[in-house]
Amino acid sequence: MDKLDLYRQLIQELLTARAKLRSPNDPIKSQTVFDHEGDHYQMVNLGWRNNNTRIYGCSIHVDIIDGKIWVQHDGTEEAIADQLIEKGVPAQDIVLAYHPPNLRKYTEFAEN
Repeated sequence: MDKLDLYRQLIQELLTARAKLRSPNDPIKSQTVFDHEGDHYQMVNLGWRNNNTRIYGCSIHVDIIDGKIWVQHDGTEEAIADQLIEKGVPAQDIVLAYHPPNLRKYTEFAEN
């Protein structure tokens, strides 16, 4: 399998599995949003808490840019970058885009 196809598959599997973790009784739902043409992948949480507080927000946003996985946002407890490494993605193919470019060199991941 082509490297990029593998990365797409892994990202989609991980986000889909996370979206299914919510209890069916939870009024907040998690949805996956996959843009296959643009290589943009997100998990969004939405719903109503106590019937009067609107919940909406992107908890994870990952892009594939120039052959690398760019983690644009990860607001979860278990980092998707670590899960990708566990699945065999080399750290040099993952960019933690939520860190400023000048600080990325201090991580184990790619700078860009």
